[in-house]
Amino acid sequence: MKKNRRWLMFFSMMVVCVLIISACSSDNGGNTDDASGEDVKDERKEIKVRINSDPDFLDPHLATASISFQMILNMFEGLLSPNTDGSLKPAIAESFELSDDGLTYTFNIRDNVTFHNGEPVTVEDIQYTFDRLMGTTSGEPLSSNFDKVASLGAPDDDTFVITLTEPNSNFLYSLTALEAAIVPESNDDKHNENPIGTGPFKFVSYSPGVDLVLEKNEEYWNEELPHLNKVTFAFQSDDQSALMALQADEYDLTSVPAHRISEVENDFKLEYQQNNSSLIITFNEENKPFDDVKVRQAVNHALSKSDIIDSVYSGYATELGSNMSPAMDKFYLDGLQTTYANDIEKGKELLAEAGYPDGFKTKITVSSHNVMYTNVAQVAVENLKQIGIDVEIEVVEWGIWLDRVYKGRDYEMTAIDLTGRPSAYDILNDYISTNDAENFFKFKNEEFDKIMSDVLLEADVDKQVELYQRAQEILAEEAAAVYIADYQVVWAMDSALEGFNMYPFFFLDMSELRFTE
Repeated sequence: MKKNRRWLMFFSMMVVCVLIISACSSDNGGNTDDASGEDVKDERKEIKVRINSDPDFLDPHLATASISFQMILNMFEGLLSPNTDGSLKPAIAESFELSDDGLTYTFNIRDNVTFHNGEPVTVEDIQYTFDRLMGTTSGEPLSSNFDKVASLGAPDDDTFVITLTEPNSNFLYSLTALEAAIVPESNDDKHNENPIGTGPFKFVSYSPGVDLVLEKNEEYWNEELPHLNKVTFAFQSDDQSALMALQADEYDLTSVPAHRISEVENDFKLEYQQNNSSLIITFNEENKPFDDVKVRQAVNHALSKSDIIDSVYSGYATELGSNMSPAMDKFYLDGLQTTYANDIEKGKELLAEAGYPDGFKTKITVSSHNVMYTNVAQVAVENLKQIGIDVEIEVVEWGIWLDRVYKGRDYEMTAIDLTGRPSAYDILNDYISTNDAENFFKFKNEEFDKIMSDVLLEADVDKQVELYQRAQEILAEEAAAVYIADYQVVWAMDSALEGFNMYPFFFLDMSELRFTE
């Protein structure tokens, strides 16, 4: 009995020791399954973000679709960067000076900035970037923003100088990645299939129709950013599928239609973004019958903005009267939203005056990448029936819309939301008659063109405001489009996410996002 009791005591002591050793091993980073699981849970460094559709280009100098910039701005930077309030801050250039005559900008280039391929950013790369945008060697400019550049130069390895032929009050806004992302000369002819920038994330892969994958730039000049190791932008145009994926923890972040907020508001964090964009129904104004301002005005009177805002956005939108949102503060001209009251009899009267007493047939071409456009078109069809306009809805793929409508101008009517910009000039310059790249409405107005030319030479901000507001009046008077609303984007995300920054233009900034648990 004594022998057995001693053996039991020895065995008990051994069990206790094993348990203590095991516990200590776990506390000191042991590799048991449970400990490993906790480590993984505590170190969430990857995120999957739902995007409605593919980018049109990964090359920042060729991209035109706002949905592209939502993603690719995470890879690229300009000499300057926009703040969340639309102001500008240093980026690749850490500072600059402007000459007294307003013509010469001298930029001090930040030390130790490298491209994603490990190469240092040089003044030669900056020169190459602007030569490419200006078409200096190719003869084919990619941007009209630099038409008034007199010279480019680099007096030393840390300085880059741009001299203009005349002052330009908007020029600094042309130097962000939205307009002039700095790219390496060594990557020439490969900027689209292998995009290389200096941003907080770098390119990993692009699978058309599936996803765009980025990873952390370990050599980013701002050592505090980014927090995430990997970002996957998953392409999904169907809201129902996106919501199901969010609820199944397959997505961490997605936009949510306003009428479905109740399905996610209890389980996910919601952010409400003022878009600073303009949802419009517009026309090809070179073709009949939309070459007649009375026809365009008739359409404006027939369309009910409140019907669209209520049925498509569940009220989460602000009525507009021109191509500028209240988000632009002092530059925005309030009151234009009531220029065209919903008045069916007035619409019929204007059609008759234009020579269409019995109305006419037309077609509205919309992209399939967001059901919002089809929903807007359906409301428009019902509204326009009331003044005798018979509208056929044509739904096409996003790429076809870009090629045929935006670039080819092969359409009668369309619905789209024009992305906001931090600059009032960049918002309105789409309508300049000589802006062939962006004026897909084919709008022409001499007074508008002159205002947009004069405002660049105007240094007084108050006078700039007056000019921009008169430009908005012209767009309303000429019924350049039906300016419907600036709608809110509602983002639903994992409740542990923080650092979601919102900008007055389409940009999903991943640099400060992090999981808190």
